Amino acid sequence: MKAGLVGYALVGKTTLFNALTAQHKGSTAAGHGQANLGAIKVPDPRVDALTAIYKPRKKTYAEMRFVDLPGPRGKGSGLDAESIKALGDADAFCLVLRAFPGADGSPADALRELRDFDAELVLADLALVEKRLDRLRKEHGKGGAEYHELARLAEHLNAAQPLRTMRWSDAEDKEMAHFHFLSRQPMLVAVNVTEEQAAGAPGPELLAAAKERGAEALAFSAAVEAEISQLEPQDQREFLESVGISEPARARFIRAAYGLLDLISFFTVGEDEVKAWTIRRGDRAPRAAARIHSDLERGFIRAEVVHYDDFIAAGSEAKARHEGKLRLEGKEYVVHDGDIINFRFAV
Repeated sequence: MKAGLVGYALVGKTTLFNALTAQHKGSTAAGHGQANLGAIKVPDPRVDALTAIYKPRKKTYAEMRFVDLPGPRGKGSGLDAESIKALGDADAFCLVLRAFPGADGSPADALRELRDFDAELVLADLALVEKRLDRLRKEHGKGGAEYHELARLAEHLNAAQPLRTMRWSDAEDKEMAHFHFLSRQPMLVAVNVTEEQAAGAPGPELLAAAKERGAEALAFSAAVEAEISQLEPQDQREFLESVGISEPARARFIRAAYGLLDLISFFTVGEDEVKAWTIRRGDRAPRAAARIHSDLERGFIRAEVVHYDDFIAAGSEAKARHEGKLRLEGKEYVVHDGDIINFRFAV
């Protein structure tokens, strides 16, 4: 998955990006129309345990990509075509807000930044919807399922409400997917606070405003996270305790992003590699197979599945099979978090 870090100028967005991706050396800020890309491994003790059992030549954790995206040139300036394209390529947004005094002494107004940015997304989507509605009216009048669905979206957007707060049917979801609406993207609100507030939480007003917009919020200090990212692992724990933080922002961001996008992991194992793969909760076996290679989805026959907990309890693949914990599943099988899968296919 790819999470886009967004926000207005001088909010600490690039500092956070560097801390999350440990690219404090040689990183450059994302300028207008440009984006930095970095990746972090998703820690998972199940990968470590399976590696200890199979002793593969390679161990691969799931990966989360972060993109330091260019934001609006200024509050109220609107999103230009380049920014809209960059935002549309992300699976979710992490909106960084400033909750510390500016270098010029200007007071922080994180609540206004949240409202302004989400309004930018709403306006961009409304322009897209109105353009399509105008074309449909000229070509077909006011009939057709697409016209009525878009008219419902326009009503919601005109009320200054992001599309992520709107209930969608499966049919609407499929019909509207190609539009890539920005205000429908899941959003995590990251409030950049002072070092003294690093162990706290966002204020209740900001938490409520985020919830109203279908988003989640957490607090962090970019300055503290930048310092953590430059420490050796053995020194990080002592530093975290000294500032009253239980874990680095990286771990909290990963957990929040997985929850926001409803992501889970399944595993493939063997002598060559033990690997974690990320999919959406509710995905069926063929869709999971496609994460490995499109041929596996196209030629899907069966999935040989054992859950991680059952495998560990049994102690071996052979014993799990003997106990009936390792089973064959078909195309309708919904993959669960922690499934160990071997796909059978023919192309």
